[in-house]
Amino acid sequence: METKSYDRKFELPLYKGDCSFFEGYDPSSLMYETARLRNLITKRGTLEILIPLCCSTSPVRHKKFRETLKGFSSKTLAYRLHELEKSGILQRRSYNEIPPRVEYRLTPKGQELVESIINLLQWMRKWSTAATN
Repeated sequence: METKSYDRKFELPLYKGDCSFFEGYDPSSLMYETARLRNLITKRGTLEILIPLCCSTSPVRHKKFRETLKGFSSKTLAYRLHELEKSGILQRRSYNEIPPRVEYRLTPKGQELVESIINLLQWMRKWSTAATN
């Protein structure tokens, strides 16, 4: 089985069978990776955290997320930010100040993810509009 590498840490196995839509990829591997992606980005608040970061080159403070995400508990927000940091999507920087200051910014991996999400949203808008005409 060959591999096609996009990232040194991540390789999808190539499949030599008959699969015209994803030619060359093993469907079971794609389904596994799809599930991992879905688990990451469909959790409540994840997109609401990522989208504002893509619109700014400046880091976003934890306090700003709390203000923006109404109805979202501080504990859940902290957990979601930690998950995104652990996944390599966000970079966290804390400052030894009083009051404490914590800032987040997208990593290059996170930037690519957000760009992909925006492309998907544009695709959805295009085809949902076309369907109503």
